[in-house]
Amino acid sequence: MTYAIWLLISSITLAGLVDAGKVELKPATTQSFEKYIQAVEARLNQQVSTPAFLWVDGDPTRKARAQKGEVVVEPMIDKGDVDVPDGLIHDWVGAVFVPGISLAKIIAMFQNYDNAKNIYKPEVVDSKLLEHSGNDFKFSMRLLKKQVITVVLNTTHDVHYVPVDKTHWYSRSVSTRIAEVQDAGKPSERELPPGEDHGFLWRLNSYWRFVERDGGVYVECQAVSLTRNVPAGLGWLINPIIRNLPKQSLENTLKSARSAALKQ
Repeated sequence: MTYAIWLLISSITLAGLVDAGKVELKPATTQSFEKYIQAVEARLNQQVSTPAFLWVDGDPTRKARAQKGEVVVEPMIDKGDVDVPDGLIHDWVGAVFVPGISLAKIIAMFQNYDNAKNIYKPEVVDSKLLEHSGNDFKFSMRLLKKQVITVVLNTTHDVHYVPVDKTHWYSRSVSTRIAEVQDAGKPSERELPPGEDHGFLWRLNSYWRFVERDGGVYVECQAVSLTRNVPAGLGWLINPIIRNLPKQSLENTLKSARSAALKQ
């Protein structure tokens, strides 16, 4: 789920200062992201039928930390992001272990998208299941992120779940629409056209792994997102959102999911 993300302003007005920082999502930026995603999915598809199904299994320390109840999050590339034409790709992976629960209960919890707003609040302000057919789901979320400034996004996502066997499942979640909201919660609230905004989040793909083992369930997520790059002169304002939030959002998502699962 997600990884996935952002209302208005705290001490500075977004309209007054950042309107000058509005950018357009360029075709070259989108193409770079799609090319990157192809490589990510090719690698993940190869791992489905191998012992490398879980990321934590590649490092005993990582696995031990997860078993102790930690949320383990690390960059998949360099420091977590890579420059592309007029943008940045962020790639982070994380894991948690939920003791004393079955895989079936974990999957049911994740597929209850109407309840996501309760599990992942305050970052998820609202959530709604839009369509469901078998292992395919379409849902919407309103996301709120605060760091220096506050941003709200209306998003929709397509998710496909794959049961490998009785103890292994995985899923692929892809954002199909992300619209930044101006004046959220006010009578003047409106969406900016997708791709013609401040570039805080343009794309978000989340790849989940679920394995029942060791008296519980391992839950992993690799979150790959696309944002604008950091503009000259606005780095002090944009940098904390662009570079810090992808990691923090993944950590918060996994932490909230683990907490909700433990309560079942």
